[in-house]
Amino acid sequence: MKILALIPARMGSSRFPGKPMAKILGKPMIGHVYERLKKASLLDTLAVATCDIEIFDYIESIGGIAVMTGIQHERASDRCAEALQILENKFNTKYDIVVMVQGDEPMTHPDMISEAVQPLLDDSDIQVVNLLGTIQNKEEFEDRNCIKVVVDLNLNALYFSREPIPTRCKIDHIPMGKQVCIIPFRRDFLLEYTQMSPTPLEIAESVDMMRILEHGLKVRMVPTIHNTQAVDTMEDLRKVEKLMSKL
Repeated sequence: MKILALIPARMGSSRFPGKPMAKILGKPMIGHVYERLKKASLLDTLAVATCDIEIFDYIESIGGIAVMTGIQHERASDRCAEALQILENKFNTKYDIVVMVQGDEPMTHPDMISEAVQPLLDDSDIQVVNLLGTIQNKEEFEDRNCIKVVVDLNLNALYFSREPIPTRCKIDHIPMGKQVCIIPFRRDFLLEYTQMSPTPLEIAESVDMMRILEHGLKVRMVPTIHNTQAVDTMEDLRKVEKLMSKL
């Protein structure tokens, strides 16, 4: 199987403008993500999908592959679908699996790619996977930038929300889970995703995966053993820089 990883990134984040190029330990955040993913053994191709020339030029300056996409995309998954088709035409090839890795995950471990992709290699019925992290504390549980998820007994997602779910009350035997934005799609399913109509809860929660659930399809959640910290705010950036300085 040929596996492509795409890092969607844009400068116009409403919560943190210019976030991909914000520096951590002297290097743009998008550079940390790219260099960590280069160490993932399963990947055949790695590229950044962006609509901003500043990001495009930076990735090319470090010897990476960058793809210019349209400015119209509201969802990272739609941006990745466009980039997939551009790269397949450029390299005259066809990928089997497309792994979307958000550009605000600078602590991504290369082995997380294997964790996320393996279920697709093992089970042909699975079309898309999300890594599942554990919420560590009440602050994270209450944070709207942390996307919470509840799952069924087979680890398929039931719902994603920026609100605290499944309950604000502590229930010891129910772990509080969060979406970790390493998301492999089967190629054809990613293209199918772009043809699905955007859905009310997808828009309300601003979560790509809700489009899939609202159309009656499944998202398989896979627990990760690695702890990461996404960057959504300047406070997150300072926290991540402190954590990464100790690695």
